[in-house]
Amino acid sequence: MSHDVSTHTAEEDARNDQILIWVNGKLLPRSQAMVSVYDSGFLLGDGVWEGLRLYDGRWSFMDDHLDRLFEAAKAIDLDLPLDRAGIARAIFDTQTANDMQTDAHARLMVTRGVKTRPFQHPALSRSGPTMVIIMEHSRPSIPRPIRLATVPHLRGLPMTQDPKLNSHSKLNCILACIAAEKAGADEALMLDFHGFVNTTNACNFFIVRKGAVWTSTGDYCMNGITRQKVIDLCRANDIPIFERNYSLVDTYGADEAFLTGTFGAQTPVGEIDGRMIGTGQMGPVTQRLRDLYKALVLA
Repeated sequence: MSHDVSTHTAEEDARNDQILIWVNGKLLPRSQAMVSVYDSGFLLGDGVWEGLRLYDGRWSFMDDHLDRLFEAAKAIDLDLPLDRAGIARAIFDTQTANDMQTDAHARLMVTRGVKTRPFQHPALSRSGPTMVIIMEHSRPSIPRPIRLATVPHLRGLPMTQDPKLNSHSKLNCILACIAAEKAGADEALMLDFHGFVNTTNACNFFIVRKGAVWTSTGDYCMNGITRQKVIDLCRANDIPIFERNYSLVDTYGADEAFLTGTFGAQTPVGEIDGRMIGTGQMGPVTQRLRDLYKALVLA
């Protein structure tokens, strides 16, 4: 069974060999874009990040992404190296340097910076934060609906590591992804601490039952911007939407299921734990939400 499909599968693009990467205020060729082995991100996964998408010359929902970045930095007591306007300018400068107009994806990463010794204490990061922007030509190429497998790895409680935080520490999600791959699926469906369906290892998760859209309460999932836009679109277009607890039984009996994320927007799910969802293809509610979302980003 092929494992070459994921929610981040993109077309190959030779232009990405020549991209310039923003590293602490300098635009560097890909081969020269380096951070120190003493960097907090490398040593400890100590940092936060955002993914942004360029459609027709505009970075979609940039204000929402910057809001989330600043909130996350405050939560982990990290001083960002630039103010809001400065970070936006760094994104635009990187876009201009790479001559990107549309179908580009930016990953903006900020860590606590280079440490004086390879240990945990934040006081050892004395040189200020490290900030990197990787911007690639990136057009989604997901050839079929995604297959999911439920895994034992849970979305945890906020007092362990709050799942709302877009942190560099992704090991729990990576282990979930590995478990799903070993089960013959593309991505992992993760439950919350109470056993309710929550999210996948990389995206937020929705089901459709009898024309109504369901998603989790949001208590244990990534604070997804695309997730919120879908909820808002449902409310604005008289599509019933419920943020609620629901189980695998509810999920297996769904008419449709789909994932949301900045990269893939709305990605249909065709199979969960070997059970076909609906027809196994994209359903009409998912298609309608894709059309509404596309209109929103191009408005």
